[in-house]
Amino acid sequence: MKYVIGIDLGTSAVKAILVDQNGQLCGEASRAYPLIQEREGYSEQDPSAWVEQTVNALAELVQQFEGRPEDIEGISFSGQMHGLVLLDAQHQLLRNAILWNDTRTTAECEEIKDRLGPLLLDLTKNPALEGFTLPKLLWVKRHEPDLFRQAAVFLLPKDYVRYALTGQLHMDYSDAAGTLLLDIAKKEWSDEICERVGVPKSLCPPLVESSDQIGTLSSYYATRTGLSSSVSVFAGGADNACGAIGAGILNDQQTMCSIGTSGVVLAYEPTALLDFKGKVHYLNHAKPGAYYTMGVTLSAGHSLSWFKDTFAPDQSFETLLAEVKDVPIGANGLLFTPYLVGERTPYADAMVRGSFIGMDSTHRLADFSRAVLEGITFSLKESLELFRAEGKVITSIISIGGGAKNEAWLQMQADIFDATIIKLSNEQGCALGAAMLAAYGCGWFDSLEACSEAFIQEAKRYEPIPENVTRYHALFALYQQVYPATKQLSHGLSAFRRK
Repeated sequence: MKYVIGIDLGTSAVKAILVDQNGQLCGEASRAYPLIQEREGYSEQDPSAWVEQTVNALAELVQQFEGRPEDIEGISFSGQMHGLVLLDAQHQLLRNAILWNDTRTTAECEEIKDRLGPLLLDLTKNPALEGFTLPKLLWVKRHEPDLFRQAAVFLLPKDYVRYALTGQLHMDYSDAAGTLLLDIAKKEWSDEICERVGVPKSLCPPLVESSDQIGTLSSYYATRTGLSSSVSVFAGGADNACGAIGAGILNDQQTMCSIGTSGVVLAYEPTALLDFKGKVHYLNHAKPGAYYTMGVTLSAGHSLSWFKDTFAPDQSFETLLAEVKDVPIGANGLLFTPYLVGERTPYADAMVRGSFIGMDSTHRLADFSRAVLEGITFSLKESLELFRAEGKVITSIISIGGGAKNEAWLQMQADIFDATIIKLSNEQGCALGAAMLAAYGCGWFDSLEACSEAFIQEAKRYEPIPENVTRYHALFALYQQVYPATKQLSHGLSAFRRK
């Protein structure tokens, strides 16, 4: 039996899984690393911590493995998107990485809009938002000019880890699409964008397909991990693109809801010809020649983690959510908006903040817990409704991530989305997508679709309950009133936030 490894470099931890030729999970290991948040709106990480913890996770995975290291044929990656890693001419790190959820770049986004105008949407299909990579490059250029002058190349998070393990510098199309520097239809770095914003094109690394082999493991890291130095290393993809592959989103009849730190509603697109006018993200898929659109909730699972850590730190998630099923729809008159770090879709507002609306002295912890789950799901529904408004017919959705681990939440998704929710039996999300790219790259399958048929199985379906759909429809109308009613309050309160 042969094996591959999928590595998912997340925002809070790296996860590595070992999968055999039948798609069976044969081992997993994870390691955490910290966020660096020096002030409000800043979010950074030390890329060397990613490398060290990835190596430690791989070493644990190999130590668990009862077979021969030579039987592990391939490794591929999924990674948190948009994060800026800057290297000098010797390919040494110049600073900490600025992450996707960093919101310091509002001024740079305005600069991009002024300099590029409609060209930005024409070429990249995405608006200038704080989370993307180009605004971060311009922030460093403006605020750290000496450092910017030393920069020789920029990478995204997983690309830096892969470079460290192999010595090869590349970026795949699915991750490059999240930089605002890629012409996504032509699949090449845009000379015109680089020239207009003053970013040297020489900073952009070579582009490859997600399933391309870019090298092998260096002898140093082969020794440290216990893997063979002949193991093939594949480029991998952006976490959402890999999550889509791991959920089998490989044709235009399929839609996915993924709830991790952030949350996405993602739909497959066969071409780059559609025009969503920047209302949702439009990006290259990790499947060659394909695309996907998605709406993003910046603080999805993060909202639930924040709530638990703040109000029930001694409880497990299972205990915290155990009574949610017994709380009626609407959490006894309580609404939550998950704008803890601003919002992406549909508002693109870095300054708005979350709220509980309707609190009274009768509310208990379980009411708040249900309100948090409902608020996260309402935010994702706003993205779903943008797709439906453009004519997409969405009757079933594959749910992955933290939102697929709780029965009450899965039924809530079915009722709020008014769609059949599908739970997978071997749901490993982005890490499985990365493993599938390695399996396809190794030649185990003729296509990712064939790999999907072998690796992905459905476990259970949750059908929308008509009376619940009706009640949630009315509650969603109230939820949609909260943002316009609190926007100015949030912006005004920003002057009093912790700096």
